[in-house]
Amino acid sequence: MPPARKPDQSAPAQVSPTGVPFEAADGDRDPRGQGGDVLTSPNGVRIPDTDHSLKAGRRGPILLQDFHLREKISHFDHERIPERAVHARGAGAHGVFVANGSAASITHAPVLAEKGLETPVFVRFSTVLGSRGSADSARDTRGFAVKFYSKEGNWDLVGNNMPVFFIQEAIKFPDLIHAGKPSPNREIPQAQSAHDSFWDFVSLHTEATHHVLWNMSDRGIPRSFRMMEGFGVHSFRLVNAEGESVLVQFKWTPKLGVHSLTWEEAQLAMGTDPDFHRRDLADAIEAGAFPTWDLGVQVFPDNEEQTYEGIDLLDSTKIVPEEMVPVQTIGTLTLTGNPTNYFAETEQVAFNTAHVVPGIDFSNDPLLQGRNFSYQDTQLTRLGGPNWTQLPINRPQVPVNDNHRDGFMQQGIPTGETGYHPNSIDGGSPAPAEQGGYVSVPSPVSGEVVRGVAASFDDHFSQPAMFYASLSDVEKTHTIEAYTFELGKVYEQSIKERVLGVLANIDTELVTKVAEGLGLPVPDGTPAEHLAPSPALSQITGESFPLDGRQVAVVAGPDSDLAGIAALRTALDAEGVQLKVLAARGGKLGTGTDQQVVERTNLTARSIEFDAVVVADGAPEDGDIKAVVLLQEVLRQLKPFAAWGSGAEVLTAAGVSGPGVFTGVTVDDVVADLVAAMGQHRVWERADLVTASAVPPAV
Repeated sequence: MPPARKPDQSAPAQVSPTGVPFEAADGDRDPRGQGGDVLTSPNGVRIPDTDHSLKAGRRGPILLQDFHLREKISHFDHERIPERAVHARGAGAHGVFVANGSAASITHAPVLAEKGLETPVFVRFSTVLGSRGSADSARDTRGFAVKFYSKEGNWDLVGNNMPVFFIQEAIKFPDLIHAGKPSPNREIPQAQSAHDSFWDFVSLHTEATHHVLWNMSDRGIPRSFRMMEGFGVHSFRLVNAEGESVLVQFKWTPKLGVHSLTWEEAQLAMGTDPDFHRRDLADAIEAGAFPTWDLGVQVFPDNEEQTYEGIDLLDSTKIVPEEMVPVQTIGTLTLTGNPTNYFAETEQVAFNTAHVVPGIDFSNDPLLQGRNFSYQDTQLTRLGGPNWTQLPINRPQVPVNDNHRDGFMQQGIPTGETGYHPNSIDGGSPAPAEQGGYVSVPSPVSGEVVRGVAASFDDHFSQPAMFYASLSDVEKTHTIEAYTFELGKVYEQSIKERVLGVLANIDTELVTKVAEGLGLPVPDGTPAEHLAPSPALSQITGESFPLDGRQVAVVAGPDSDLAGIAALRTALDAEGVQLKVLAARGGKLGTGTDQQVVERTNLTARSIEFDAVVVADGAPEDGDIKAVVLLQEVLRQLKPFAAWGSGAEVLTAAGVSGPGVFTGVTVDDVVADLVAAMGQHRVWERADLVTASAVPPAV
């Protein structure tokens, strides 16, 4: 795998929480809190020796008066904060959101409505179940949280890479997470849903069925954070300048397309590069391949029923297909900067679904209502108190005068004599805003006080059935394999049978093939009637996508066509693709102007790192077992190949042939086909051959 990079010494000395350089006057205190070239104590006293304790004689006991020892050790003892109960494993980046102005008719929030307005953002991607030390490529839901540093205050759009959630009510969230987390007796398995308690819970709460199907599909193992959709999950209310309101659901669409890992790639990544996704994100940004998403909304009437064509807009386990209500693009997000410090930014960033700005309001979605309490509450413990919004990464870029006082982690020094309202001593400051203040949408509320949900929440199967029917044959096969694997890890027979009973209410093919894989009888069921299949739910669209940030390996040796490799590098650079020379050992190939640096060796490379493999003319034909394994893995992972000259013989010797394998006399003969195939992400025509080769012969 690639070696660790040294810190970028060319980075600006002072960077704001949003990646924008500070414009501090000479002599101002460094806003990062770490400035100057001389070691000091926390109170600024210069320290001449940090390697030896203060002792009574060189062999004597340590003295309590050694304040530097006590401060250094005490700070180390307390430098870890509790990790998030969920979404602990994360990666972040700075960027900018630009509104295109088309949302002006539905909201007066400038962050969305003002054409051309650039709003700094910080985005955090994450897995849900795993600890901070878990692997990136586990099958799991991914968090997609965006903090907009808007000119009207911070707005947090806290979503996932799936538009639906496991549960309909926040009161079940502790149960869901307790079921998904490692067992309390053994603390295993880590970052996996393939165990009894998870499947016990979701089979007893069939409202989870839709989300589980998304998780068992390829959506559960995204190729990259850069190639992942994001959804706000809930229905939100937007209000325009005339006071008119609509309900909307937010969606982030990546310009690079929506792509996933194969199961084999996910497993390899866990062992060879558990930081696969965070490395991919950081490397792409560092290389200038800035990830980009369009923000879109589905817009619905804000009627009394809060439904659309019979679909309950307050039920977070359901979607409205895009074919029924198209997504309207209202702006674009681009990530342009990596964090300067992981802890200060990615770990300390804190989101709150209740943080909205004028023009954005809430619906009565019971899951959203509960999250509005939970996100604020959790920061009190994790970040040490009520002043977590004062941390640099969480701090709004507008004046704040909230009249709050004191508390743990108070960063400011409040002035004035009062902390109450109204007052006359401080001239009535701060006074309520006469203009531009946040006003909730007036809406009537009535009904009996009851613990329950509307009858429309009771349909748990029609939308999962629609989702499965919308998948391509390849995606259906992967989903079946995921269910078979996960349930194969479950010990209790009754839980497996209960899950099969749920699947019988979704699709006959799905339950039959999963039951066969488990060696269990197929239960009776009545597959639910569903809406027409939604092509937007399939990741395999036939569309070609940009290649920014992709990586290609070229297998080479001392006798290879180095001029051809240089030409290949130039052609791929033009597509935003990085070429890595792969050889048996490190160093350089050739001499003079054609010289090529070996960036990967057979010991440091693995198939998951590359989106395609090219074999150069003159590459070694001795069949190095590690190189052969890499080529065969890439074949199974449905990635494109190319070779020119004698390189084609290397592919043949490794058993690489069929769709997506391009050969020619010169490098120019294969470049165009290779680029076109990479734009499709995978060589899907090869999928049946790979699946067939994995099935054991009948006995």
